[in-house]
Amino acid sequence: MRPKHRIGLLLVMVGLLFGLTGCGKADMSVLDPAGPVAKMELSVIMTSVYIMTGVFIVAMAILVYVLIRFRRRKGQDLPPKQVEGNNWLELTWTVIPLILMGILAVPTVTTAFALDQKQTGPNTMNVTVKASQFWWQFEYPDLGIVTAQALHIPVGTKVNLKLETTDVMHSFWVPRLAGKTDLVPGRVNTMWFEASQPGEYQGKCAEYCGPSHGVMDFVVIADTPQQFQAWVERMKNPQVQPTSALAAEGEKLFAQNCATCHAVAGTNFKGILGPDLTDFADRPKVAGVLDNTPADVEKWISDPAAIKPGTKMPKLPLNQQQVSALAVFLEGLK
Repeated sequence: MRPKHRIGLLLVMVGLLFGLTGCGKADMSVLDPAGPVAKMELSVIMTSVYIMTGVFIVAMAILVYVLIRFRRRKGQDLPPKQVEGNNWLELTWTVIPLILMGILAVPTVTTAFALDQKQTGPNTMNVTVKASQFWWQFEYPDLGIVTAQALHIPVGTKVNLKLETTDVMHSFWVPRLAGKTDLVPGRVNTMWFEASQPGEYQGKCAEYCGPSHGVMDFVVIADTPQQFQAWVERMKNPQVQPTSALAAEGEKLFAQNCATCHAVAGTNFKGILGPDLTDFADRPKVAGVLDNTPADVEKWISDPAAIKPGTKMPKLPLNQQQVSALAVFLEGLK
């Protein structure tokens, strides 16, 4: 390959590399923290970046200087003076990295210990997170509430998370609120976070766990204290009575086909194998990935494996009218 072509190819590759840096999702960026934990972690990241940037600039400056200062001169046939070693230089480039590592170690260690402590006090709450292929369950032991796929928390409250898995290894990650923590079979891990402002924060499984790992999503909904209390009241007194003949037909179909796996508070549906569906209609997403619309609910019911390959939810032998009736019933669960 000609030198000009090599340079052109290199420029194209560098351009593509920089282009890829703009392909991330804003709601999954650690650079936009929305809570104290994420801010502490970003501070450690930026300290590391500043140190690495400084080292890179100094190293490149020395490299350029050496290339220019000691380049081969015209008419110079003899090899340059050979230097076997220099004690002062070797000591310098040993001590400086040690100092830089020490500077980085201080905020890293202090942050790690700060995040390892369970939070106590009036503005705290406890949530047990259970991960299964390929969905999330959230239990509020102090409130007697169980839900799935959408974790409601009040703004300004430190949330202690107890992390468990029912099958393989997963990893709980909400980039704007906290770094990832693994859920390991046979082990209970813990972490905490806090949301400083109301909003929805996207979460994902960050450990490969099977064919639908990439769509094992959930959302953290940070409510105002009043909104959170209203949600708690709705969860404890859910709307479960069908409001139309089609919804009543859907309830019967649910009892026949879905109640073995799914639970709905306030009813006799007590399944434990699949997600709790008590507040299904209030969730922003279906199965964590589809918009919560009647059309997408029907799409999920009709063929779950087409949305999440490897899911344990079977394709039910229902006709279109039955699928629509079941979707209407689910959209009434608030």
